[in-house]
Amino acid sequence: MKKENKFEDRHEARELAVETLYALDFNDQITSYPDLTNLPGKNDEEMKELPEDVLFYARYLISGVLSHLTEIDEIISKYSINRPLDKINYVDRNILRISVFALLYEKDLHPSIVINEAVKLSQEMSTDVTYKFINGMLDNISKKEINR
Repeated sequence: MKKENKFEDRHEARELAVETLYALDFNDQITSYPDLTNLPGKNDEEMKELPEDVLFYARYLISGVLSHLTEIDEIISKYSINRPLDKINYVDRNILRISVFALLYEKDLHPSIVINEAVKLSQEMSTDVTYKFINGMLDNISKKEINR
C-alpha cells in the first residue's frame, strides 16, 4: 500500500524509533548502543523493506535521543512529579523521549504537532489512558521549557 504523504512516513519512523528505544531501554542498553546499522527487533529482511526516508528519520530520532539522553531524562523527571522516570512504562518513557527531543531540537516542528503525534503514538502503542499523561507532560514542557 502506497503512503499518502510524508507525514505517514514520519509517523512510521517515530514508531520505529519508539520500538528501538523501547528494546534498548528494556534490555538496559540505552546508554551503550552506538551502532544503528541494524535496529533491535528487526532482521535483515525487515531492514531492507523499510523505506530509506523512514529509516533515515528513525535513526536521526534515535541517535538524537541517545546523544541528549541525560538532558531529556532530566526534563521528563522535572515535570513528572508523581511518577519517577523509572516508574513510567517503557513505551511511554520512550514516546516522551523522542517528543522532548523533537521539542528541543526540531525547531521546524510546532509543539502542537509534536504533542499530537505523541498522543497518537501513545494511543496506538500503549494503554488507553496514558495518552492523557503524555499530553499533559508535553504540554507543560512545551510551555515552560521551549523557547519558540
